[in-house]
Parts: sequence; structure tokens; C-alpha cells
Amino acid sequence: MLITSIPQYIQGVSNAKVDLTTTNLTTLFTVPSGADFNAAIVNSILVSEDSGNADTITVTLTDTSNAVFSLFKVKAVAANTTIELLTRDLVLQSGEILKVQAATANRLHVVASIQDVSKTR
Repeated sequence: MLITSIPQYIQGVSNAKVDLTTTNLTTLFTVPSGADFNAAIVNSILVSEDSGNADTITVTLTDTSNAVFSLFKVKAVAANTTIELLTRDLVLQSGEILKVQAATANRLHVVASIQDVSKTR
């Protein structure tokens, strides 16, 4: 759990998924915001290449002041493989946005496993 003076609880678990059919920066997940939510924990980000051609992916985090942080810049994904991007959990704060971008359209699928954390049960 997060370290704060307020007890926090797992509100729910889900996965966010996207088929990158364009080379546009694409929102994968936005952390819920509101009185009950204050964070999300991303346990896994899987990237699968399914076209038989190697490609690259870029992953960014946009904070609530619209500052963009690069998490993975042009990360290689070999043909017909799946890679795990995270080696540790990634904690996102309320309102932050996780975005992904493929170098080539119609080659990559992305799935993230996420726990929403709330302030109340």
C-alpha cells in the first residue's frame, strides 16, 4: 500500500487493454479521480507483437499538470513475442494518464494489470 497518514484500500482490480491500430499517442489508462480514489498500482504492462514484424513502443506518464514523463522510449519488441515492461509495481496518482505509442500501426497489443486504491472501504 501507499505510505500516507490516511488508510488506503484496494477498491478494485482490472486490466486496461488497447490494440495500437495507429501510430498516435493512445491513452491506455487514466487513474480515477474523486473523493474516494487517490491512486492506482500498475502491476504489469504486457506488449505483444502479432504481425510477424519487430516494432517499438513508447510509454509515457502525464501528470495532473500535463507534464509528460517518458517511462519507455522506443522499447524494442521482437516479432511474434510478448514482453513484460515492468520489473516493479508502478504507482500512479489520481488523475494521471498512462499513454502508449507504436512506431508502426497494427502490430502491437498492450495489456496492463491495475489495482485501484481508495481512501475508504
